[in-house]
Amino acid sequence: MRDLTFGYSPCPNDTFAFHALTFGLIDTPVRITPVLLDIEELNRRAHHGEFDLTKLSVGAFAAVGNGYRLLRSGAALGHGVGPLVVTRTPMTLDQAVGGRVAIPGRDTTAYRLLRLAAPQLSEVVEMRYDRILHAVSSGEVHAGLIIHESRFTYVDHGLHKAIDLGDWWERDTSLPVPLAGICARADVNDVTAAAVERAIRASVQYAFDHPEASRDYVRAHAQEMSETVCAQHIALYVNEHSLDIGDDGMRAITRLVSDAR
Repeated sequence: MRDLTFGYSPCPNDTFAFHALTFGLIDTPVRITPVLLDIEELNRRAHHGEFDLTKLSVGAFAAVGNGYRLLRSGAALGHGVGPLVVTRTPMTLDQAVGGRVAIPGRDTTAYRLLRLAAPQLSEVVEMRYDRILHAVSSGEVHAGLIIHESRFTYVDHGLHKAIDLGDWWERDTSLPVPLAGICARADVNDVTAAAVERAIRASVQYAFDHPEASRDYVRAHAQEMSETVCAQHIALYVNEHSLDIGDDGMRAITRLVSDAR
């Protein structure tokens, strides 16, 4: 059995989708060692090819180049899944990006989408995604680019949505929003990569078929998140594109990578 390192995030969608693979609940010729890190940290480490398998923001694909190749299973794409720009008071996107904007990383898909929607964007500051809501509400920054569960909780912080970049992308392209994909390092051979792709697909299907099986694993890595937000997070980001990216998904990824370049 081949041993592979697999970097993915501690977010509920990943721990839900990859639980069966991580704990050997499916038949597969590979055994993985999971490393759970924030998506921007995974993006950074991919520059050095640190993991055999890794989740990567689609926005990071161009920077990583030929070091990794995309697998068709395990991706985060869909409709209504895009990042948001939020502010303390109601304002337009143009007004929001007129000041200092907190972003979850320069390699994230969220930042790529914001750059496309607001090319006049000037000053940005990088911070962990889970710090951004507080940074906006405290006045540390003028606006924030939020991802993950923050899209469900920003109203609780008294914040306002300037734009849903997913809606913007879907109106402009008629394609799903391509957030992230699972990639195999270039030196993982074709046979192993194909086996991993099948194993990830089987893990996602197992999660759909046994939604309670991963509950403890999900909760262990999402202790500050309510059950309701966890469920919303999983329902939004784990969908049919997680089983297979699909033709529309591949077109969306190609379009975003091309536009980002």
